[in-house]
Amino acid sequence: MNYAIVDIETTGGHAAANGITEISVFVHDGKRVIKHFETLINPQQRIPAFITSLTGIDNAMVAEAPVFDEIADVLFEILNSTIFVAHNVNFDYSFVKHQLKQAGYDLTAKKLCTVRLGRKVFPGLPSYSLGNLCRSLKINIENRHRAGGDAQATVKLFEYMLANGAMTHIDLMLKRSSAEHWLPMNLDKDVIDKLPSRPGVYYFHNSKDKIIYVGKAINLKKRVSSHFTHNDPDLKRQNFIRNIYKVSFKQCATELEAIVLESTEIKRLWPRYNKSQKQPLVKYALYSFEDSRGYIRLAIDKKKKNLPHIYNFNLLNEGLVLIKKMVEEFNLDARLCFIDKTPFTNSEVETLEPPGMYNLKIKKALAALSENLPTFVLVDEGIVEDEKLCLLVERGSFWGMGYLPKSFTITGSGELKNLLNPYTDNDYIRNNIYSFAEANPHKRILLQ
Repeated sequence: MNYAIVDIETTGGHAAANGITEISVFVHDGKRVIKHFETLINPQQRIPAFITSLTGIDNAMVAEAPVFDEIADVLFEILNSTIFVAHNVNFDYSFVKHQLKQAGYDLTAKKLCTVRLGRKVFPGLPSYSLGNLCRSLKINIENRHRAGGDAQATVKLFEYMLANGAMTHIDLMLKRSSAEHWLPMNLDKDVIDKLPSRPGVYYFHNSKDKIIYVGKAINLKKRVSSHFTHNDPDLKRQNFIRNIYKVSFKQCATELEAIVLESTEIKRLWPRYNKSQKQPLVKYALYSFEDSRGYIRLAIDKKKKNLPHIYNFNLLNEGLVLIKKMVEEFNLDARLCFIDKTPFTNSEVETLEPPGMYNLKIKKALAALSENLPTFVLVDEGIVEDEKLCLLVERGSFWGMGYLPKSFTITGSGELKNLLNPYTDNDYIRNNIYSFAEANPHKRILLQ
């Protein structure tokens, strides 16, 4: 088994929009270096000044160097039959694989990360960056931040690990079933191993333990693992993966519970890398009140925390569509519902229906709306055998959910509201609950 110990210098931090300026590869047979390939590369783009200040490689140095296509065949021949080894291997591998793909080659070599290997062979060190790890192990680095110098230091580090029992770990890390070669550098494999194969919500944390992403899963272990199995060179994805240091989770009884919890947590935590479901919370509601002439008026207004409402909406337009439909269906006066904001003239006021007759139509419209806004509870299996999961919908809106004893008899929404945890309703949650109820009518209990 041969190892290709690789280091590269680049024009930036992600492969999709940056190039390689230098590459160094030492082929190692497990005992000694048997081949060395190294070259500057013309990235065919400007090298930023801050990169030059770090590596010393400037535009003039690479002007006459070969472009990547010119060395792709030699590099592919070296790498594709070896184990690809690097310090933070996913970074180097993502660049090399992307550049080779652009040149028409598909690199499928196995990967081995000396950061992850270092944590296993030398546990408990303060840092596993190349500079700090070599300093802790008294390995000298010459020509730092150049591909040749860093690759040579990684060779010495790799040989020192082999001399200290690394082979046992390497064999396990290279197994197809191992996650070591595709997990983020800062995430421990034990975290993935401990995830249950059950529904739930998972949280990715950064180095400061701040939650940066929330997701839901039917199978927590499988879904979390799927985030890391594709080496996408895109900047956003590379930054996302690089920032994951920890995974936590909350197990759920069903996928529907996970959907509700995920949506709630996204709105509560506002994680950096969640893009969907960041729409505003419920802001509008349908209200009724009696004016000074005795007419019951309907109005859409911003939702007031302590003011009873008939129905709520995430969007103003959603409420306006509903009230217009009521006006047409029950022959209501658009001006008494604030749809038509033209002021009444004195003569028009005199021609209005008497309040008693008009209010009967309003009451019929509200009764019809109430029939279309049912109150029901969805009952499903709990996490443990002697409990059941309950999700309460009251007058068309999601109220909350929780676990009750399996023997508990459900009689009404008032009693349930004292036992369940309240949640904030939104369109996404409501639509999923209604879809589930339609597909599983045997799990729905209608309530008064």
